[in-house]
Amino acid sequence: GIFKHTLSISKALLSDLVSERDRPLVMGRFNAASGVGFILGPVVGGYLTELEDGFYRTSFICASIFLLNAGLVWMLPWSEENTGNVERQQGEKEKGSFSAKADVDLCLKSAANGAVANDSLFQSPWIQAATVLKRIKEIACSDLWDIFLVRLLMSVAILLYYSNFSLALEERFGVKPLLTGYLLSYSSALGVLAGCLLGPITRLYEHNTYRILLHSSTFTCTLILLYASALSIWMVILSSTFLAFSTTIGRTCIIDLELTIGGNEASGTLLGVGQSVTSVGRIVAPLLSGIAQEFSPCGPPSLGVALALVAILIMNANKQKYCSRGNVKLKNQ
Repeated sequence: GIFKHTLSISKALLSDLVSERDRPLVMGRFNAASGVGFILGPVVGGYLTELEDGFYRTSFICASIFLLNAGLVWMLPWSEENTGNVERQQGEKEKGSFSAKADVDLCLKSAANGAVANDSLFQSPWIQAATVLKRIKEIACSDLWDIFLVRLLMSVAILLYYSNFSLALEERFGVKPLLTGYLLSYSSALGVLAGCLLGPITRLYEHNTYRILLHSSTFTCTLILLYASALSIWMVILSSTFLAFSTTIGRTCIIDLELTIGGNEASGTLLGVGQSVTSVGRIVAPLLSGIAQEFSPCGPPSLGVALALVAILIMNANKQKYCSRGNVKLKNQ
């Protein structure tokens, strides 16, 4: 729980390596690759576990993959930056973005000029921890609170849709768990496809992340409402099909909006706080789902519709700030 945050760290690295204009496209492809892993992982892991000493083999392969990833992180990004340094510098002049190589060079110069200060900093881990906590507090108290609130509401709404999904389908339509599993795998595969389609979608919207997020959230709210009021299993399949697209697009756009308005200089902290907000949603959603389930099998998705509608209203109320793109700063800036 403390150390396995490779996806969040990878997103922070990607936000430094690519320009703001290309970030939704790259994040979408990254989420698609992650989705493929989440589809294949349970299948391969389940097969290996059934073999003799299956748990040992699965754990050993998992640890080996993490070591392989560590080697790739050590080698690939910096060699890529060295080979394409000239092209990246030209891209910086045109787009005003900072490359990871420039950040590394700046860190090396700072290390040469202030080695004593850096040593004292490394010798004071409590000071570093206090600095990180102060930074998180500044972000929580900044004008970004509404973006995190939108992320929390939409996360809880989607989790309410998927909570007790198998039980609700069995109770409402007599669907067996096997068919429900196929439906969930089908939705995951469509989510991977949605990540690959983010490039054309962002070009269609002229790279206006706010509009994409608003429309995807509205579409998500409508689809959850369709599922809550579905009269047949085919309406459920229809809602699940398009919901896989809208949720994947919305999840990518909310991250891009956080980084755009908050600034790349705090990308790691912003992604960490956003991940914590989603984790809070995972804690709250089962409790709300259990309470709503007591009244009706359609209770959890109906509550999700209400929360998604509140998130849409918040986005509409703060439309001017989202469209200004970058005028919002943290309090210490």
